[in-house]
Amino acid sequence: MTLLSVNLNAVAQLRNRRNLPWPSVTGIARVVLDAGASGITIHPRPDERHIRRTDVFELSALLRADYPQAEFNIEGYPSEDFLDLIEMVNPEQVTLVPDDPAQATSDHGWDFLGKGNFLTSVVQRLKREDRRISLFCDPDAGPAGVAAAKATGADRIELFTGPYGACYEDPTRAEAELAALAGTCQAALDIGLGVNAGHDLTLENLPAFQTAVPGVAEASIGHGITADALMMGFAEATRRYIAVLA
Repeated sequence: MTLLSVNLNAVAQLRNRRNLPWPSVTGIARVVLDAGASGITIHPRPDERHIRRTDVFELSALLRADYPQAEFNIEGYPSEDFLDLIEMVNPEQVTLVPDDPAQATSDHGWDFLGKGNFLTSVVQRLKREDRRISLFCDPDAGPAGVAAAKATGADRIELFTGPYGACYEDPTRAEAELAALAGTCQAALDIGLGVNAGHDLTLENLPAFQTAVPGVAEASIGHGITADALMMGFAEATRRYIAVLA
């Protein structure tokens, strides 16, 4: 079974269109966790265009007080400010991404070979017995890439599924993307790395992904589940994603 972590960035971005406290990021976190989500994912960026620094602390307080079984996953580029934030909040999982601050969203994985020394130093700083470290990974990283990822000391990789998500009108390309994801996933599992996945996964493309790429521990889903929630509500959308992942 693949667990669902709901990414709340899109909720925060909608809220930030007005200087108003709604939709409430913590309120939606309650809804999805009550509906069965296993955790919450956020990606606070330096410009606070969606998740704000205050959200990070409010969500942390909510999870610790009312949902101690839920996992808090914070994504981000390992700048000094980000690392300091992680050390203050102490989430259960940290997902390191190689984003430039100006990027609209994550669009590529780490160069594990070229950035190995840098990532090793970051992982060593962040890793604790009660904290898992995951590294954002290109779908075609393959055995050499995941071996370099493991060498950093990381616990998991997160497969970047954006290229697969972009294949909604091209089944031939989708098949090729799934094959790449499956190969990288299996290579990671073979050497003892856990595997997460995320980016542009939807109710429509998840079934094929789950069939082709077995062994994924957790899927972080934000944009797709938010789009579906506009039609069916967050609680029902969460339940449907959990059903597909199971």
